[in-house]
Amino acid sequence: MTSARPVRRLRSALPARRPDAKAPSYVLASAVALGALAAMALVNRHLAKKAERENPAAGRFLHVDGVRLHYVERGSGEPLVLLHGNGSMIEDFESSGLIDLAARNHRVLVFDRPGFGHSDRPRNVVWTPDAQAELIKHALEQLDVSNAIVLGHSWGASVAVALALEYPDLVRGLVLASGYYYPTARPDVIAMGASALPVIGDVLSHTLSPLISRAIWPLMMAKIFGPASVPEKFRAFPKEMALRPSQIWASAAESALMIPDAFRLRHRYAELKMPVVIIAGEKDGLVDVDTQSARLHSDISQSGFHRVAGNGHMIQQTASDQVMSAISEAAGLETEIVSAAAE
Repeated sequence: MTSARPVRRLRSALPARRPDAKAPSYVLASAVALGALAAMALVNRHLAKKAERENPAAGRFLHVDGVRLHYVERGSGEPLVLLHGNGSMIEDFESSGLIDLAARNHRVLVFDRPGFGHSDRPRNVVWTPDAQAELIKHALEQLDVSNAIVLGHSWGASVAVALALEYPDLVRGLVLASGYYYPTARPDVIAMGASALPVIGDVLSHTLSPLISRAIWPLMMAKIFGPASVPEKFRAFPKEMALRPSQIWASAAESALMIPDAFRLRHRYAELKMPVVIIAGEKDGLVDVDTQSARLHSDISQSGFHRVAGNGHMIQQTASDQVMSAISEAAGLETEIVSAAAE
């Protein structure tokens, strides 16, 4: 009994166990990180709202299959549908001058594809080229268009192909500009699709991605326009609309779909029976001309193919006249086919 007291006194003399000193620093770092993300999200939200106020819709709206779809219509005559590429919007074709060129002889219909410009992109749909083709078909039905020349640029070319494959009676001629048609190894595409990942993609698209995209915008423009310089007329393109979180998310989703869709369609191009005119920049730095457009030309017997020397991916901007000639060629080929059938 007498020996127990010193032990108790010894234990009581030991210093109390200190809590982990690192825990508060982790908590503080997490709080700082969350605060920074919240601040970025608020800044990006403010910039997005500002962009929408300063760039109101120039056209009209259709409600199609639960989607509020923005479109511009101009001119009269044979219908011509223009479908823009990934990350873009109607203003790409508008600033290029192609809409006004085509409106001299055509009833031109240009759509903001789902999630771009002023069109909605509901999350309950996977917006594959097939899904977008169905949406465009139903939109054209509302606009009383049953037969049209269709031009698609870049990712829009995939939608144009899907429209022609699934609804061949609707598409009387096809113009495919700077498209991606066959699967290839594309680490850049995989990286661009990161913002479409569940949860983390929403975080990225509302915080870091718009700020990074804004910082590297000049490099991106040099890449897609090169070797040509960015034309002065492209200044009319609303850059801040393209940098909104919603549009960055939509662009990432389409990047993620690009290779799987090309893999799925790679053996179906010969099914296209309408006139097809393929046009691409000889020096396209995004999509290799030989493994994409030239190969497509070899797979479609009735196609025409034009390489535009000294041009890159954005031929609708840097070679607008040549693209307009491709549209006229598709319309002329269709007329020749109809005349031959009548004889």
